Amino acid sequence: MSGFKPNDFNDRMKAAADARRAMIEKFRARPGDDDPAVAAQRAERLAISQAREAREAARKAQREAEAKAAEEARIAREAEEARLAAERAAQALKLEAEQKAARDARYAARKARR
Repeated sequence: MSGFKPNDFNDRMKAAADARRAMIEKFRARPGDDDPAVAAQRAERLAISQAREAREAARKAQREAEAKAAEEARIAREAEEARLAAERAAQALKLEAEQKAARDARYAARKARR
């Protein structure tokens, strides 16, 4: 049975050089910027980005429209509440005037009996 034979220094250096050479070849084999596949991929990414920006703009416009509608509803509700409060105040003044007139009439009738 043969024993374990560790790699010597030259074998390790050769393996490291082969690994470096393989990485360089892999890097050189990459397509360049003028390659049609790269240009198509770049165009696809640009289209996706533009679609995303359009969706975000639509969502933002929707949120702004909803906020504006909510603000208008709040203003209308406050105006209605103010109108109702004014009506109640007018009714209270009218009732107070009627009560005062009735009180004055009773007072005048009591004075007239004397």
